[in-house]
Amino acid sequence: MSLALGKLKLDGKCHIMGILNVTPDSFYDGGWHFDSVNAQKRIEEMIAEGAEIIDIGGESTRPGSKPVSVKEELERVIPAIEFIKNISDIPISIDTQKAEVARKAVEAGACVVNDVGGLRNNDMISLISELQIPVIIMHMQGTPENMQKNPQYADTVQDIKNWLEERINAAEMAGIKRSNIIVDPGIGFGKNLKHNLEILGSLNEFNDMAGGVLLGASRKSFIGFLTGADDSDRLTGSLASAMIGATAGIDLVRVHDVKETRKAIDTINAFNYVK
Repeated sequence: MSLALGKLKLDGKCHIMGILNVTPDSFYDGGWHFDSVNAQKRIEEMIAEGAEIIDIGGESTRPGSKPVSVKEELERVIPAIEFIKNISDIPISIDTQKAEVARKAVEAGACVVNDVGGLRNNDMISLISELQIPVIIMHMQGTPENMQKNPQYADTVQDIKNWLEERINAAEMAGIKRSNIIVDPGIGFGKNLKHNLEILGSLNEFNDMAGGVLLGASRKSFIGFLTGADDSDRLTGSLASAMIGATAGIDLVRVHDVKETRKAIDTINAFNYVK
C-alpha cells in the first residue's frame, strides 16, 4: 500500500514538493517570501505551476545558520499554512526540528513533518508517534552551524544508510510505522562535493528503506562547484539533479523552481511509464 501525504499518493512516479521559506536568511530565497504578501503570491504561483505538496519552513538551515525561537518560527509558518488551507486542498509539509512547531503546524493543517534533524529529538519522536502522520527523516552530519566543517565518511552512501536505519529503528520502537517514513539522504548537509555526487549516483539504494525517498538538491552549492554558477544561476544543474532522482525511482523532489521542474519530471515520468 502506497504512502499518502494528504491527497498525494506516492505511486511510483516522481512528485514535486515546492519550497516556501518564510525566512530572512535562507541560502537562495531568504527574504523573498518573508512578508505575507509575497509568501501568498508564491504559494499561488507554485500551485498554478504544478506543485503537488508545499513544504513550509520558518527557520533557515543553511550552513552557519543559527536556530530561532519557537515563538518566532510559529509566527512565520502558521499564517502561510492557514492561507493555503483557505485557498486549496494541496498537502502541506512543515519543515521544522521543533516538536512544538510541528504540533501547531499540524493543528493548522499540515499533514507531513519534514524533520531535517532526523528525529534526533525525543519530543519529535513522541509527537509523530502520537499523531501517526508521515515524517521525513533527513540525514545531516552535525548541525547547520558546523555541518560543513570538514565532513568525513568511511563509505558515504553506506554510512548514510546506516544512520538512517538507526533513526528508523528508533522511530519504530516508539510506535512509528516504517511505511509512514520518507528518507532524505541530505544533499549538502554535512557533505562535500564528492559526497553529494556519490549520493546522486546511488539514489536507488535508498528506495527500499522505508515508505519513500525525497531528494533536496535544488540550487545547492555543489551545483555551483560543478558549474561555477552562483545560486541565482543554478536552474539547469537543479533540473539535472531532479531528473537523476526521478530516473533512479525516488518519490519526491523538493524544489524552488516548480514550473521548470514540472516539465522535466513529467517527461521522466512518461518515459518510465512506457519502459
